[in-house]
Amino acid sequence: MDAFSSSFLSTLTPSTKLRSPVITTTLRSTSPSPYYAPLPYISSVRIEEKPPTSTTTTKTSHPPPPQSPKASPPPAPSYASPSVGAKKRVEPRLSTMIFNTFDDIINNFIDPPLRPSVDPKHVLSHNFAPVDELPPTPCEVIQGSLPPCLDGAYIRNGPNPQFLPRGPYHLFDGDGMLHSIRISKGKATLCSRYVKTYKYSIENQMGSPVVPNVFSGFNGLTAAATRGALTAVRILSGEFNPANGIGLANTSLALFGNRLYALGESDLPYSIRLTSKGDIQTLGRIDFDGKLFMSMTAHPKIDDDTGEAFAFRYGPVPPYLTYFHFDANGNKQPDVPIFSMTRPSFLHDFAITKKYAIFADIQIGMNPMDMIIGGGSPVGTDPAKVPRIGIIPRYAKDESEIRWFDVPGFNLIHAINAWDEDDGNAIVLLAPNILSVEHTLERMDLVHALVEKVRIDLRTGLVTRHPISARNLDFAVINPAYVAKKNKYVYAAVGDPMPKIAGVVKLDVSKGERQECTVGSRMYGPGCFGGEPFFVAKEPQNPEADEDDGYVVSYVHNENTGESRFLVMDAQSPNLDIVAAVKLPRRVPYGFHGLFVRESDLNKL
Repeated sequence: MDAFSSSFLSTLTPSTKLRSPVITTTLRSTSPSPYYAPLPYISSVRIEEKPPTSTTTTKTSHPPPPQSPKASPPPAPSYASPSVGAKKRVEPRLSTMIFNTFDDIINNFIDPPLRPSVDPKHVLSHNFAPVDELPPTPCEVIQGSLPPCLDGAYIRNGPNPQFLPRGPYHLFDGDGMLHSIRISKGKATLCSRYVKTYKYSIENQMGSPVVPNVFSGFNGLTAAATRGALTAVRILSGEFNPANGIGLANTSLALFGNRLYALGESDLPYSIRLTSKGDIQTLGRIDFDGKLFMSMTAHPKIDDDTGEAFAFRYGPVPPYLTYFHFDANGNKQPDVPIFSMTRPSFLHDFAITKKYAIFADIQIGMNPMDMIIGGGSPVGTDPAKVPRIGIIPRYAKDESEIRWFDVPGFNLIHAINAWDEDDGNAIVLLAPNILSVEHTLERMDLVHALVEKVRIDLRTGLVTRHPISARNLDFAVINPAYVAKKNKYVYAAVGDPMPKIAGVVKLDVSKGERQECTVGSRMYGPGCFGGEPFFVAKEPQNPEADEDDGYVVSYVHNENTGESRFLVMDAQSPNLDIVAAVKLPRRVPYGFHGLFVRESDLNKL
């Protein structure tokens, strides 16, 4: 859910009695092979009893201590298993049943999920189908051995709806679920837990969806009016309070100020921690002593040298962009509103250098006329708009020194890195440019992301660009120690097409404009798809270590067998050789962004 959509909904204390719903699937196969897992159809919702929980907004940067651990639910059925018989269901109260009836009328007659991009049968097919929560479960290392530098946890975030979608559903609409593989002395443990957001908790209590799916639920004037009216009635009846946040926390994670956060750009961060046994706990919704309002980007930038974190929020009303940062102790510094952004834009990511913060004003933004006249989404594209890049001093107190540069045709969704050149008189930005930006939300399979190097001379205003690779690459990462500094290597996911990821490539961005920059590659094989890669350095405290001296890790799923693995690849080898492979006890769905947290950092949380 984006910040535009969440601004009109956002303090109800969750009930003391929650039950955890679990979505199960029935598979309909047309293939004679018993190992091929084709299109799954969600057929039932299984509800399991769960101890009481609560979700609160913490008025401090120090989350409350976690509650003592309770008994965990049993493991989920495997991907190819038939549905398990439903257990005791949470019975919605009468008002909720009435509201759900009206919701069904809207979903079936006014705004049915006709387009593939919002049809749950399409969106949740194959390994996009949701899974149950999984308590810490031992894994088997089936190839090689896990290097000592991986002691810690790799955690990946992604959407995983806790209920059967009642109508239109977009990939971005799912509740956040964290999949963590905890590694210690060569052994691995997998755990999957929902981020216990306010939305998740209140719907868990109600026994059905309450907050509308904003990416898919407001396409067209009639759908927006009817769902908006129903949502208003739910709020007035006390079903939920949007002041407590309606975010999903389904996008990414960040570690700064000795705190680990699950992030989604439509809400405040949720503080989480990992127990010594590998379980995941949600500690609360954090507003940093009341200094953080509404929302925060899911892509803050952490300067490894200073420990500071830099971030922003955006929305549909002025100021459309607000920049801020956190000191090394995690204390939020004052907002810097950017009023020179004169219309709302979709700002999913940004970049920093040692001197500047860099924002992209792209062709995706609020498009109410398209929703009213064409029946489209409230977030859409404007082909007549000229994209811009804004550069503001990193420690600016106000926007007086921001400068905007026109960069026609440059649409940045994810930034890779940026750095200063020429004594701070120029900046260089690395980012995939979305060439088919009009398909970003509706037809991701038609999107092609071309990684470009953009250089802006701050004295002359000259903008120069050249492509790094012609391949369809996104979800690119670097050695985290090189954020805001000139880096040589990039590790990027290969779209085949997006959002499925068929492999990972290593790019040498120091090569000339007409030279091939791909210096390493690993494709996962037929029917096998992974996620965003992540680089883990062997010796992060060694200043003499090579930039690429480390490992690339990712979850990879085999759609032919239904098996998921955790792969560890040698970042320095031309073929990104597999150093270790861990067979996971059940499949891990495709998701978004991840983070590796070392054992020393986990102990500080």
